Amino acid sequence: MEKEKYNDAELQEFKDLIEGKLGEARIDYEGLRGSLSHKDDHGTEDTSPSFKMMEDGSETLSREEMSNLANRQEKFIVHLENALTRIANKTYGVCRVTGKLIQKERLKAVPHATLSIEAKNAQA
Repeated sequence: MEKEKYNDAELQEFKDLIEGKLGEARIDYEGLRGSLSHKDDHGTEDTSPSFKMMEDGSETLSREEMSNLANRQEKFIVHLENALTRIANKTYGVCRVTGKLIQKERLKAVPHATLSIEAKNAQA
């Protein structure tokens, strides 16, 4: 008979993994937000105007990139928090399409996964 859900010990193992990743993700997110708000500003106010123009152009691009990274990191955090909710509800690791158990290896690599490889490939 095929296993339908993970047991409490396995769920605890995933919870520990996710909480570790969540802590790292929050630290990264705060770092990105800090960079975006110029807390660590090493501006070009005291440099020549032509250099300042070049710096401002590259700063716009890097601020845009950092903003995108911060947004992605924020989504990642939400996905991890949702995974913790599924652990609490004991529905973690069940594919939302097939209803089958997602492989342990996949969940270790992508702990917030809600689709089995089978369902993910069917989407493509």
